[in-house]
Amino acid sequence: MSTYLTNRIDMRAISLSKTLMTAFIITVLTVMSLQPAIAKGAPDSFADLFEKLSPAVVNISTVQTIRKSDRSSSRGRVPEGVPFGEFWEQFRDRFEEDDEPRTARSLGSGFIIDASGIVITNNHVIEDADEITVRLKDEHEYDAEVIGRDELSDVAVLRIKPTDGETFPFVVLGDSDKGRIGDWVMAIGNPFGFESSASAGIISARGRTINQADVEYIQTDAAINRGNSGGPLFNMKGEVIGINTAIVSPSGGSVGIGFAIPSNDVSRVAAELQDHGKVRRGWLGVGIGPMTKETAEALGIKITKGAMINRVEADSPAEAGGVEVGDIIVSWDGKPVDGPNSLSRLVKRTLIEQPVDVVVIREGKRVTLQVTTGELKQADSDGSDASDGDDDDSKGKADNARALVEGMELSPLNDSLRRRYRIGADTEGVVVTRVARRSPAFRTGIRPGAVIERVNQHKVSSPSDVVKAVEDARENGRERVLILVTLRGNTVHIPLRLLRERGDDEEEG
Repeated sequence: MSTYLTNRIDMRAISLSKTLMTAFIITVLTVMSLQPAIAKGAPDSFADLFEKLSPAVVNISTVQTIRKSDRSSSRGRVPEGVPFGEFWEQFRDRFEEDDEPRTARSLGSGFIIDASGIVITNNHVIEDADEITVRLKDEHEYDAEVIGRDELSDVAVLRIKPTDGETFPFVVLGDSDKGRIGDWVMAIGNPFGFESSASAGIISARGRTINQADVEYIQTDAAINRGNSGGPLFNMKGEVIGINTAIVSPSGGSVGIGFAIPSNDVSRVAAELQDHGKVRRGWLGVGIGPMTKETAEALGIKITKGAMINRVEADSPAEAGGVEVGDIIVSWDGKPVDGPNSLSRLVKRTLIEQPVDVVVIREGKRVTLQVTTGELKQADSDGSDASDGDDDDSKGKADNARALVEGMELSPLNDSLRRRYRIGADTEGVVVTRVARRSPAFRTGIRPGAVIERVNQHKVSSPSDVVKAVEDARENGRERVLILVTLRGNTVHIPLRLLRERGDDEEEG
């Protein structure tokens, strides 16, 4: 009996033990599954990475000769009417009697990307230089040749020639799109002339626009100072993910806000410079404006991102691809379009003669077009269309009635109004001859001489067309209409708030 009870108790103990163990394991697994992802800690040291990469980071020094004529032209003449102006002219001429050219020197950084001696740096580091010297970490110096430079992206490509079959240490360009905010990075360069200096930090932000529209910078808190320009920003794999280019600083020194050109942009620009000696950029041939909440409200749609087409140039890739005025481009080659700057960057980065799918919103529906990009000419970079047409006064004569609409007096276009307001022959629509000062139209910038070309994406050729479009919008319960207006050569979409009652705010202006 005793043995039986003992065995029974032992079996119960074993069963309880198994149950408790199972419950413990389940609890541990549950807790582990609920734990948030733990970020990797900071590297124990950047020393190994620095030793491996620093030989490929170079010091770039330049010499620029400034002659008297250059200095004089930059200073300009003393304006007429300035007291003792003749005295100041004589004083300055006497001060500049020494015609000896002066020398300006500057220092920057760069890095080698090929064993044959291809060097990448900033354009502003070597711009206008008469002599460029590249010095390696081992103190060897080489005269550099400029393969190409691009002012818009601030990238330059140099070449240094090896001697006796030597090869240069080099680093590789990585994929800057893979860098995430919070990732560790290391900068190497020559701040204030202190060669081969390293600093570390993280990626603070991405997609920063600080000057040119086609560059979205990487922001970092790694210390970047004068002399770091043109130097590399590395990820922890030892890949270059950016060129250190600019800082924000009230003191001139690092305050933890530095900017680097993404390596993917650098790769594209460098390849263009090496292959063509210049950077060829994609061209669409449109005038664009932002997509706003008010514009969406006027159209009765919910889309608030994208680029609205204000103008399509004749014989442009956009015209050939079927892009129309009033289209809202929301995707370019599979990439989302947030606004005009976003579209501009995407188009410029597209290869020349490359067909891309373009998704537009047209009359509330998604339409996919295929557009083949052209090449952007610098003279055409403003997107203007200088084509002229013949005067044709036949349009507008069918409906000569004027109309007062939303505080605007509208008239059909004719030769007299074209001459009066200097309206081009290629502009068609309804001209605004007067605007009430307290009207929403006046507050949005519409002035006499403005030509209304479209209302809610439909062409208008007479004042009655505008009246009907506005009345239709009111009947549909809309508080705004979207009008396409040309004024002084600029064509823009304006979401115009409708007056609450006919006759409100219609004081003549």
